[in-house]
Amino acid sequence: MAYKITYSGVSHIGKIRQKNQDNLICDRAFIPADAADWPFSLNGEKAAKDNLLVGVFDGMGGEECGEVASNIAVQKASALALTRDPASALLQLCQEVNTDLCSYVAEHGLSAMGTTAAMLAFTGGGVTLCNIGDSKIFHYCEDRLEQISKDHLAPAPFGKKPPLLQNLGIPPTELLIDPYLAQGGYQEGDLYLLCSDGLTDMLTAEEIKERLSAKMELKEIISDLLETALSHGGRDNISIILCKIERTSGWPFSLKHRK
Repeated sequence: MAYKITYSGVSHIGKIRQKNQDNLICDRAFIPADAADWPFSLNGEKAAKDNLLVGVFDGMGGEECGEVASNIAVQKASALALTRDPASALLQLCQEVNTDLCSYVAEHGLSAMGTTAAMLAFTGGGVTLCNIGDSKIFHYCEDRLEQISKDHLAPAPFGKKPPLLQNLGIPPTELLIDPYLAQGGYQEGDLYLLCSDGLTDMLTAEEIKERLSAKMELKEIISDLLETALSHGGRDNISIILCKIERTSGWPFSLKHRK
């Protein structure tokens, strides 16, 4: 049966940061570099058979280049052709972005910069997940919320956030990146939430679940999530994408790790 994905995405600078180093992509549209310091939203819908890529990228590397890293990533992602093997296409995208970021660092005399990536590719054959770093992807259905991405984190030093084990922008002489890949199907009513840690550091899983369960339009749910994160301190940039499956495919949800 035919189905479509309705999506809504927003990126906000938060209340503490001087710049928004996050970026996001929804169906080839992303945040322009000159608009990154302001709230920015992307909304639409698309038939799954026509392929849809959504993704959140959390840039890092200081005030001068974190936003450059996430911008390089979304520009590369906007040109991605989702083939019959979307997992391979997403893996290749990560490898190419990693190379581009390393080249940029070398060409501009920087010490380092990078970005996380949390992406979902919807095709006529199902959904493919790809993530690296700590930007998260959740699946919500029938009052159950599950994180389906894999965090690449080291143990946390006392009183501090855990450092990343993986991200895009690591020279291959230091470490070969290993993005997490998974594939599966979906069904009517499924919600997928992609976000940077600016959201998950401010809201508990239960608070996120409560808002996803609300009978509201996607834009209203995202606005509620964003306003709650800001009211809780908004200590980092906040990027959120919410996708909803509007028609049934008849497939049960099941993601399997692709090795």
